[in-house]
Amino acid sequence: MSATRLEVKLQEALNELNEKGTAKGEEMVTTGLKAAEGKKGPRYFIEGEGDKEFIKMNSNSYLGMSLRNEVIKAEEEAAKKFGAGPGAVRFISGTYKPHITLENKLAEFHRREEAMIFSSAYVTSLGVIVPLTTKETVFISDELNHNCIIQAMRLSRPAGKFIYKHNDMADLEAKLKEAIGAGKRALCVTDGVFSMRGDNAPLDEFVAISDKYYDEFEEGIITIVDDSHGVGAMGKTGRGTEEYTGTKVDIIIGTLGKGFGINGGYVVSSSTIIQYLRETAPMYIYSNPITASEAAAAMKAIEILDSPRGLEILEHLRKMTKRFESGLNEAGFETIEGAHPVVPLMVRDTQKTSELVNYLTENGVLATGLNFPVVPRGDEEIRFQITADHTEYDIDDVIGILKKYKETR
Repeated sequence: MSATRLEVKLQEALNELNEKGTAKGEEMVTTGLKAAEGKKGPRYFIEGEGDKEFIKMNSNSYLGMSLRNEVIKAEEEAAKKFGAGPGAVRFISGTYKPHITLENKLAEFHRREEAMIFSSAYVTSLGVIVPLTTKETVFISDELNHNCIIQAMRLSRPAGKFIYKHNDMADLEAKLKEAIGAGKRALCVTDGVFSMRGDNAPLDEFVAISDKYYDEFEEGIITIVDDSHGVGAMGKTGRGTEEYTGTKVDIIIGTLGKGFGINGGYVVSSSTIIQYLRETAPMYIYSNPITASEAAAAMKAIEILDSPRGLEILEHLRKMTKRFESGLNEAGFETIEGAHPVVPLMVRDTQKTSELVNYLTENGVLATGLNFPVVPRGDEEIRFQITADHTEYDIDDVIGILKKYKETR
């Protein structure tokens, strides 16, 4: 059978995306990198740009772990010992010693009973939320929660969904009251750090309000935070939004692919919850794990973070974040200040956002423009992401380029 008729409809849909300006377009291809040298941090080479050097201001590797020699060495040694891939899903023959050791280390790091790893943080959210949802479960969710949480809610088909205004704890309480009687179990879910803006959930209030209404639900309220952008970037020791706000949720979903600089996702919680998820989460049962070498690299990254050197890295990251925020303010740009290294430059116009992204790229700066529908209309922005790889020279250089742009407009 020919797929011609389907392809015609798909092309029409693609054309519509292009006309609206919401198509992602071709992906930029990184062909290599130049190690940090002197006053400059690492520089990257892009396909089609020859030997032109670019500074990355759009990386999730907040601690710069992916370029640290010890982490690379740990991955190389484990690959030589265990091979390049796991060979099977875990319950067949794909569990290796580094997987178990990493899970123990993650549980210890977050001060929880157990942890389990998934192939990605996105998959982790699906693998946690879907199995914990019954026909008598209701969701209470922040309106700006990540797409993985939204998709998990759709897949799980709960008894009800109650969406509260972004970080509005009075509305969270109102939605909890509204949900009473609609289900036996409530899952209160929020991002720890919201990746588009860099602001964080007030988890202390989030937990307190949830606890207040716990007894109104026969099976209680379970608090869940996806802290993929928070772990390794927030809190005195990098333990995330929980540490930053001084509280504790029931379940933390995290990633190995941002602060820890590797690949994969994970969840930490009580032994009972983790054991239940191992038996019921299809995203875990039927999908290969990360490689043993990735697990070894992640362990080394955690080891570095959870040491005096890790505190120094975190302090440098905070200084560079503050330096960039101050530079934007002094140059007359609008931003949303916060503790997290996601620093948005609010443009509030789609065309101007695209123009500024192009200008930055022309001048050797890689940053991400966010337009509708990724962000609401009027919230269009350039998302800058500061990392521990950045130097004072790097920060000042990018601010200087932005100042020149402003002078020409």
